[in-house]
Amino acid sequence: MLLVNQTGTQLNTTASNWWEEVPRVITDILTMKANILTAGPLELAANAIDALCTSTLFIGRVPPQITPDIKKIHFQYMTPCYNYSVPLLDAQKLWQHSKFSKKRKVVILATGWTNTVNDSAAVSMISKAFMCRRDVNFVIVDAAYYVDTLYKWSALNTDLIGEYIAVGLTHLIKLTPLKNIHLIGHSLGAHIMGNAGRTFKRLTGGRLVPRITGLDPAKPCFRRDKQALPGLQRGDAQLVDVVHTNIGILAKRGPLGDVDFYPGGAHPIQPGCLTIGCSHTRAVEYLAESAYSGQESHFLGIKCKSWDELRRRDCTAGSTSSMGYVIDTAARGIYYVDVNGWPPFGRNLKGSSVKDPRTRHCYLCQASS
Repeated sequence: MLLVNQTGTQLNTTASNWWEEVPRVITDILTMKANILTAGPLELAANAIDALCTSTLFIGRVPPQITPDIKKIHFQYMTPCYNYSVPLLDAQKLWQHSKFSKKRKVVILATGWTNTVNDSAAVSMISKAFMCRRDVNFVIVDAAYYVDTLYKWSALNTDLIGEYIAVGLTHLIKLTPLKNIHLIGHSLGAHIMGNAGRTFKRLTGGRLVPRITGLDPAKPCFRRDKQALPGLQRGDAQLVDVVHTNIGILAKRGPLGDVDFYPGGAHPIQPGCLTIGCSHTRAVEYLAESAYSGQESHFLGIKCKSWDELRRRDCTAGSTSSMGYVIDTAARGIYYVDVNGWPPFGRNLKGSSVKDPRTRHCYLCQASS
């Protein structure tokens, strides 16, 4: 069968090498210009890929797995003056580094399949934001080539990266309080961090990471049934919060966490975006904007009683919570967030001195850094 949608995206679903075709289709979707008219066909294409992936897992017709070379997967500690990188299983060397402050909070980001540490504008944006805070140790899980190959569809091995991260965390909590750790994952990285949380719980006899933030968690292959791969879910941390920006196409539609934020409402295209990739990346940009000191309340979420209220953007539950780096840890349920189509994206602005995070230079190296 040949899947063809109105945008021209095609997938030969009976070909023995269909796994090899998926990256091309996903790339087409990422770069395709989209609007309210094309979003429907694109979602159909994404649903077909998702269903095929899950059914293929069920009958065991998967390509040979790419076993990650642990030596090529790193924790990378980002500072204004330098980056320090160590293999995941040598994590204790990073935690014991002289520049790594045991008193600061620790934010660890796992990137998505289209990002690498060295070439992603989105990763650069969020790195600068956390380096500007000066009260956070910011670490990226640099899976580099391996993460890029996951959607050739060896997504099965996301679990392995999560397990490696969890082992690193068991070393970290010997030096810094568990309460200071915050895991963040974008796209596939969200599911990697979900498994890191589950594995950490198993390795530590039931202890939970305080918080995991999922930024537009990837959709294909990660469904809520026995045949699918286990993805980010409630219970992976004390608090699981999720930001949804490309629902139903490259990312999950329904709620996954304790609290789920929907900027722009129940629609796959974010305000101001012309491509699907733009919408998928907006979750990272929103978090980056909220991470700057003084901008933690830029994004105000309004609780919705139902999905229908979210769809109509008419939420009446009454309670609110900030979305992003700082949230109300007691918040539960689904929240609608009104956003701008251009920076600053948050509409709950305080004062007139708010600047586009992309123009800020507080991350630059200083002698004291």
